[in-house]
Amino acid sequence: MAQEVFWRRKTLQEMTSQEWESLCDGCALCCLHKVEDEDTQEVFYTTVLCHLLDRDNCSCTEYERRCQLVPDCVKLKPEDVEAFHWLPPTCAYRLVHEGKELPEWHPLLTGDAKSVIKAGASVLSYYEVLDNEIHEEELINFVID
Repeated sequence: MAQEVFWRRKTLQEMTSQEWESLCDGCALCCLHKVEDEDTQEVFYTTVLCHLLDRDNCSCTEYERRCQLVPDCVKLKPEDVEAFHWLPPTCAYRLVHEGKELPEWHPLLTGDAKSVIKAGASVLSYYEVLDNEIHEEELINFVID
């Protein structure tokens, strides 16, 4: 019998850094700017995309320095799993934490790094404008209903 895949037998905190990174499906939906309702703490996604994203392959052009270059960029870490409620419902980190299955288009299941893009599940299907093309006060105009 084949050994169970790592994301089913390990918690996020038990994963190696390589396993953790491989769990990311590359959708880049977390690279969309979000606005938070100050009263309810509800988070709303916008169609405004971080200017550091390479729109050909859905990856950050400055991954190692992203938090220095974009102060609002959030570096996801296993110990912060309880705060993952703002991640999109298809995010593998969120799904694994919630004990759910990965989507059928996830690269760990397909063996294809671009399967998320091909499935139309990446940020490339959602974004309208880059953050360096608008003023921050305009974010509210791009909230996704």
